[in-house]
Amino acid sequence: MEAVTPHPLPTARDDPGQGEHENTVAALRERVKELDCLYAITRLSQRQDMALDDLLAGACAVLVRAWQHPGAACARATVGGCAQATANWHRPASRQESPIRAHGEVVGRIEVGYLDKRPEADEGPFLREERHLLDAVAEHLGRIIEARKNEEHLRQLSRELIKAQETERQRLARELHDDVAQNLALVSLGLDRLAALPGGPAGAGQQGLDIVRESATRLGAAIASLRHLAGDLLPPMLNRLGLAEAAAALCRETAARTGIAVECTTRGLDAWPIDFEAGLNLYRVLQEGLANACRHGRCTAITVRLTASHPLLILRIDDDGQGFDPEVRLPEARAQKRMGLWSMGERLRLLGGRLTIRSRPGHGVRITAVAPAGKGGG
Repeated sequence: MEAVTPHPLPTARDDPGQGEHENTVAALRERVKELDCLYAITRLSQRQDMALDDLLAGACAVLVRAWQHPGAACARATVGGCAQATANWHRPASRQESPIRAHGEVVGRIEVGYLDKRPEADEGPFLREERHLLDAVAEHLGRIIEARKNEEHLRQLSRELIKAQETERQRLARELHDDVAQNLALVSLGLDRLAALPGGPAGAGQQGLDIVRESATRLGAAIASLRHLAGDLLPPMLNRLGLAEAAAALCRETAARTGIAVECTTRGLDAWPIDFEAGLNLYRVLQEGLANACRHGRCTAITVRLTASHPLLILRIDDDGQGFDPEVRLPEARAQKRMGLWSMGERLRLLGGRLTIRSRPGHGVRITAVAPAGKGGG
């Protein structure tokens, strides 16, 4: 019997179609790595709590995985004189780089290198697609830096706006208290003395006496209103007695003025110091929250809880009013430039905290403000 010699299986060299298929698959793998790289860096950039240095370090770690020889690749990103690199970074045998631009200026660069000699490709040992990817990453990092600089600029403007508001409030409070209220008080005393004279105001008789007394009563009410306004603008108890006492006093005053039951509970605020800026901004949030509930909520009861849970201050305001749909009302408030809600959220954001508003029609409103206690609390 004649022996049968087995034929070897065809290889990519023998089958051009097979070789083309393998090349296509390899190219697709490279494109997937590139897409994964850009996606991972985008995910990093969405973490608002991540510092720029950590973002650059993460981008370098992601970047090397997308290169043709990841085991031999290293990367470094330099922005503003600060460099972040992969742990294996040292002077590479071959290197490519791309400038990082923000607001039209070069603010840094990103580099990728191979630690040992690699076969030649399109740009030294680097593929043409790797050049495109490096440029895309540099452009992406530039946009991230631009966005962060813009956000910091807006944050600074917001901080200056709120500081200007507080300064103006203090000036108005001093003028109302020291000038207007005192002058009105002197007028009121003068009317009282005039009414107390034998026979009342000359030639006016009882009618004139009644007019003087009515004027004195009206002046007394005006003085009380001015003092209340001055207290709202510059709460004296906040500076003298602290946030807990000031919040409790504000709730008592709101209940007395509006007839709405306001229950206030504070806990843990005496355990450790609270930074004055944190206390002032949280007090303003409470002011605005109470005013909104009384003015718009049609409520009969409000509950305020103010808690210190190191290192955070937590304020919660609940009312039993008519409620609203936040998805409708909040965009309307922003569109109509109502400063109250904006101011509440911005104060918390500048402190590094957050504000949440939960409500639905017919079921009241819950406002929760969480903020770091500030330098004093740390």
